[in-house]
Amino acid sequence: METVNVHDAKTHFSRLLDRAQEGEEFVIAKAGRPVARLGPLARPGKKRRLGLLDGKFKVPDDFNEPLPDEVIAAFEGRRR
Repeated sequence: METVNVHDAKTHFSRLLDRAQEGEEFVIAKAGRPVARLGPLARPGKKRRLGLLDGKFKVPDDFNEPLPDEVIAAFEGRRR
């Protein structure tokens, strides 16, 4: 990560923003001490398409039924 002093950051701010937009990160220093970081914002992800798997699988009718006692015991680390 490149360190840029305040004077250079002010002088070349537009160039630094362009580089940050491309994914680079910079540390801005004042009197040789790091003060701030300049970098890209997270890019928004692709828009998700709803219904992509519609009709590809079927949820069983008993999906919301309570689990059997032996399965619950296994999850809880108990043995029957």
